[in-house]
This record gives sequence, C-alpha cells and structure tokens, in this order.
Amino acid sequence: MIPSLDSKAIEHNYTHAKESYAAFAVDADAALDRLAGIPISINCWQGDDVGGFENLGGELTGGIAATGNYPGKARTADELRGDLSKVYSLLAGKHRLNLHAIYADFDGEVVDRDAITPQHFAQWIAWAKEEGIGLDFNPSYFSHPRADDGWTLASRDKGTRDFWVQHGLACREIAAAMGIALGTMCTHNVWIPDGEKDLPADRWTPRELLRESLDRIFAVNLDPAHVKDAVEPKLFGIGSEAYVVGSYDFYLAYAIENKKMLCLDTGHFHPTEQIADKLSAVLTFLDDVLLHVSRGIRWDSDHVVILGDEVRALAEEIIRGDATDRVFIGLDFFDASINRIAAWVIGARAMQKALLLALLQPTGMLKELEAADDRTARLAIMEDFKSMPLAAVWDFFCDTHGVPAGAAWLNDVRKYEEEVLSKRT
Repeated sequence: MIPSLDSKAIEHNYTHAKESYAAFAVDADAALDRLAGIPISINCWQGDDVGGFENLGGELTGGIAATGNYPGKARTADELRGDLSKVYSLLAGKHRLNLHAIYADFDGEVVDRDAITPQHFAQWIAWAKEEGIGLDFNPSYFSHPRADDGWTLASRDKGTRDFWVQHGLACREIAAAMGIALGTMCTHNVWIPDGEKDLPADRWTPRELLRESLDRIFAVNLDPAHVKDAVEPKLFGIGSEAYVVGSYDFYLAYAIENKKMLCLDTGHFHPTEQIADKLSAVLTFLDDVLLHVSRGIRWDSDHVVILGDEVRALAEEIIRGDATDRVFIGLDFFDASINRIAAWVIGARAMQKALLLALLQPTGMLKELEAADDRTARLAIMEDFKSMPLAAVWDFFCDTHGVPAGAAWLNDVRKYEEEVLSKRT
C-alpha cells in the first residue's frame, strides 16, 4: 500500500508554499482556480490498445502499433466506459473524452464506416451526460479492408475516396450531435495514414486528391458552437517513411485557407523540433489549435505522457500566451505494457502538473525583465522556480477536489485491477 497523505499536513504544507509564491506576486489560489477550469480530453484508445468494437474483422493497420500484453484490457464498450469512469474518479477537475469512430456501440450488428450514425454513439452520449463530461471525436481512417493498401482520402481509386469521404461526412454529423446533446463544443479531428514507403515519382496528385476530398467533407458549414474541425499532420509513419500526403506544410496551408483548426501531435514531428514554439507561430494566423500530447521515443511511439521538458514547455506557452481558450488539449498514447488505468492517470496528471507549473510562474515579472533587457534575471528566476514547492500546491489541489494526493491513487487502481480487470480473460 502506498501511504495516503494527511489532509491537515497537506493544508499546512500548502499554506507555506503559498507564502513562497506570494513573494513573487504569484497567487496560488488563483492558479488552482484556473487549473480546475482547464479540461483534458482523455484518449479512449489507451483502454483497449486501439482495437475498437467493430465487427469487420480488420487488424491494426495504418502505421499504428500497440506493444505489450498487460492483462485486463477492455473488450466491450461497457467495460471501456467502466474503466474510464474509474480514471475520472482519480482526476481533479472536469475533463473530456476523445473518442474514435471505431468505438461505437454496434450491439453485434455489422455496420461499415460509411454508414455510422449518431445513434451508434447514443450510449456514449448518455454516459458522458452522467459523468458530466464533454466528448471529442475522430474519424478512423485505419484498420479497415478499404485502407489495407495505406490509402484513403488521397487514394487514386475514386471508389475508395468516395467511401472515406462518406465516412468523414458521417463523423462530422456525429460530432455535431455530440456537441448539441452535451452542450459543449466537440472537436472533430481528421488524420489519415496515406503515403509512400519509398520514394514517390508523383507527390502532386495525392495532395490534389486529398484537398478535393477534404473540401467535400467540409462543404457543409456546421455551427462552431457544436463542432470544430481540425486537420492533423504527420512527419512519417510505418509504411509511409518516404512521403506523407498530409504533411505539416500541407495542413497548415489548408487550415489557414479554410479556417480550420490545426492539430499539433507532439509525436508527429522530428525529435529535435520544439512543438511549443509552433503555438505562437500558428496562432498568429489561426483562431484555435488542437493539441495531442504524446511522448515519442525516437519515433511516434506514443509512450505515456510524463512531466518532461516538452510537456512543460507546451504548458508554459499556453499559459504565457493566455491561450487556454484557444488551445484544446487532448492526450494521445497507448501503452499495453502497463496497467492501462494507471497509464491514463499518469498521463493526465502529468499534463495537469505541467499546467500548474506554468500557472505558478511569475509570468508578468519575467516579461517585464525581458522587455527591460535583463535576461540575466529572467534566466535566474526561471531556473529558481524549477525547485519551488509545486508538490505542496498539487497535493492541495487533489485533496480539495476529493481525489488521492501524491501516488496514493495507485491503491485505487490496484484494487480495481484485483476486482475487475483480473477477471477479464
């Protein structure tokens, strides 16, 4: 058993931490209020290794690979919802769920992806209402017989393109229905795996076809209060190492011209690129950005998010730019080698801690020092704040929201594993 922290000790530590931050004109209470209002969209696909609940008999394709065989993965939508409810019970604040099209409730019926409707997600919407959370949505352009050759919206075969365009149209309708039913905007994010394993002779035609397909999907204007569309670029994929049709440059141009959100996935760029630096650049021209926070190790390996330098830098840019209402934060990882509930909680808490770190910085002071050309003091204070008492503030945040502080949440996960997950075979 991991020891639980005493509430009186937590409050005592927080009182002293507040004083340390107040010396730099940082209001810890205000920081916690702001943090409680920033939702994280939890990725459903961590719970079953991106399998989904279709009855089409397809294998995992599209350059996606979930490694590991930890027991207890969700086998049905009901099991996945139960697992997610456990996760939300261990997170402070109100959050969201990021759902893929392959997770519909088909109840044994075989429904192809061009024929899915909002009714196939009625149980997800009802569950979300009970949980008091919002939903985000993604078409699934992978793991399907009509994507076996690696091509979907940019396929040279018109029948294939038409099928996937219809899937996109259906998914926008579903996303809009979710937004209307739950009273909170649903992001609809398009990612496709299309590309070439080796050097292509024609890079032009697939991009022209992709643009045409996207234009058809987005032809109907939907109320942005209910749904907002995003397009997601990628540097390369397994099977598309030499050429990805939906590259960063392509989608950035498309998003600006067509007033769509750009989805920045932290695992979809070169390992040396700073994704945090892109936020201020693209938000100079775009209204909103969708952020998929992942952790790639040498490639887009979608490791569980941790409180690393890149996540901290992302949070700092969001807070320093006062962009919490323009950057929609979602998680994107799938690790089958560890307890899947724990993976969700670790990743979500890491993102929240990064945001709290940024909220507890003396941003106004740092900007004033920079404007005054005092870069020495700027760097000194930035470094000093890395060792400020974040843990005391974080523990207080968790305790006041009725969730375990410290690592004591793992006791709940172990109990759930013993009582629920271990019985799945």
